[in-house]
Amino acid sequence: MTGKIPEEMIEQIRSQSDIVDVISDYMQLTKRGRNWFGLCPFHGENTPSFSVSQDKQIFHCFGCGAGGNAITFVMDIENISFPDALVKLGNRLGIHLDIQSNSKSKESQTYSKKEEKMIEAHEFAADFYHHLLMNTEDGEQALNYLLKRGFTKELIETNGIGWSLPTWDTLSVLLKRKGFSLEEMAECGLIIQKESDHTYFDRFRGRIMFPIRDENGKVIAFSGRIIDSVDEAKYLNSPESPIFHKSQVLFNLDKARTTIRKKRQVILMEGFMDVLAANQAGVYNAVATMGTSLTTQHITKLKRLSEQIIICYDGDNAGWEAAKRASEMLHSERLKVEIAVLPDKLDPDEYIRKYGPENFVQQILDKPHAYIAFMMMHARRNKNFQFENDVLQYIQEVLEQLVGRSSPIERDLYIKQIASETNISEEAIYAQFRKLEANNAKNFKRAEQGNIQTKQIDLQQKKSLSATERAERLLLSHMLMNIDVIDKVLKSDDPQPFARDEYAAVFVRLIGFYEEHGTADYQRFLEILDDTELRKIVMEAALVEHDPEQSEAEINDCLKQLKKHRIEVEIKKLIHDSLEAERMHEHKRALEIAQAIIQLKKSLSAI
Repeated sequence: MTGKIPEEMIEQIRSQSDIVDVISDYMQLTKRGRNWFGLCPFHGENTPSFSVSQDKQIFHCFGCGAGGNAITFVMDIENISFPDALVKLGNRLGIHLDIQSNSKSKESQTYSKKEEKMIEAHEFAADFYHHLLMNTEDGEQALNYLLKRGFTKELIETNGIGWSLPTWDTLSVLLKRKGFSLEEMAECGLIIQKESDHTYFDRFRGRIMFPIRDENGKVIAFSGRIIDSVDEAKYLNSPESPIFHKSQVLFNLDKARTTIRKKRQVILMEGFMDVLAANQAGVYNAVATMGTSLTTQHITKLKRLSEQIIICYDGDNAGWEAAKRASEMLHSERLKVEIAVLPDKLDPDEYIRKYGPENFVQQILDKPHAYIAFMMMHARRNKNFQFENDVLQYIQEVLEQLVGRSSPIERDLYIKQIASETNISEEAIYAQFRKLEANNAKNFKRAEQGNIQTKQIDLQQKKSLSATERAERLLLSHMLMNIDVIDKVLKSDDPQPFARDEYAAVFVRLIGFYEEHGTADYQRFLEILDDTELRKIVMEAALVEHDPEQSEAEINDCLKQLKKHRIEVEIKKLIHDSLEAERMHEHKRALEIAQAIIQLKKSLSAI
């Protein structure tokens, strides 16, 4: 399909794309009453203010003002153009649109042109490595190694796993032939420049290559595994680069998102090999951090997908400590976190190979420990209850976890367990708990007072809409619902009624929209706006409620208020000019200005 997309096709895709289903592919929604709610993906928040109406097929965030329909949501969340969003939603419905992609022009908001070239080079390298593994004699040894490790050809294909030749500059030469800047290729980590003679050589040589993708499925880095040398590090990873930031990347998120949405649960792992092993075991909602501890950026991504997280880290000491840190961070964000503990210091990959996939799912993932239960297990490790200090330390650590984080039933259950383990009476443990609880209450009260002061400042800064601002929003609302309102305004004495520039910009675009389409359709109008801030204004106006029987009166009142505002602004300007004229001793000009002010004040009182 070339040229303009038929309006019937746009309407078909819009009407068949249920907004709840579409948005649920990207984030978790919970139904409350008639609407669905979730954490807004367009700004950081802890309390859901993102609302989706299935009846109206629109979304709106009461926090940042973002809003629109299924098509504009995909445009904003994927950072792509309107035609590309239509293609994406069309493919979802089995409707094929053969149109040229405009994604590069929109992606420039996320990636610069240089970064796009880096991503293009990574995609090219991934295809090259995969071809070597699957279709050449050079890749046979690596392919056999993977198959012996339990990798299926389907898993290898799905993840684009490849093989890098042991030669020094194969990829460097190919990248140069393809027209890539070798300086940029070194900057993004595919190749390395020698200090001695400034020539280039491949970073990855003689390794099984695992592509690392961003959440939209673009290759942004690699991890290469050696198979036949003990002198080199087992894994070699891409360095931090303009397109690869370890603190923000969750391996397999692009593929796991759909399953996470269906299961409403994320399995969080430490390494990408664990995720691939989990995939082999039929677990498709697993993601992993990339060689770094869990970060706030990771948590933000997880919160938008699910409230239930199962941590499945390595069973060694480092894995236990990492699981404790991660679970505390997730728990503090009010997520339901459970911990799947692996025995014998095994990692998930090793456990699956030793005990099999069914055992991994049934004995490990299906039997995770509750947050406080895991914290008790962690506190008990390496302690000898024959020693008084170990007993006291254990009780203190567990009670600190219970304070402010447990229900009365949980408290009763765990304190009974502590008493049984340590032979300390429940009464004594409860006394210590109440002491800690009192201290916590004091600290909480101080923190709350600080929060109240902060909220008061925020409320003072967030002033309510003025009469003029309310009039602008209501007038635009009527314009969006009725094309005749536009005609009325254009034929009046004030064909540009809006005071604020952004409303004036929407007004101009709305005139053009009506000239082309000839009918009121605010959802279609939203789709042609390429500025997200203007879409917010339109969405807020579209949501304004007004009485159809009082439309004429409301429109007239809005026009009067806006006219009054323009006169008041003009009077203020003239008063300033008058004072300036008097200061310059221009008495005649000052008198003329004074007369003009009098006339404006008369017209103001007549409105």
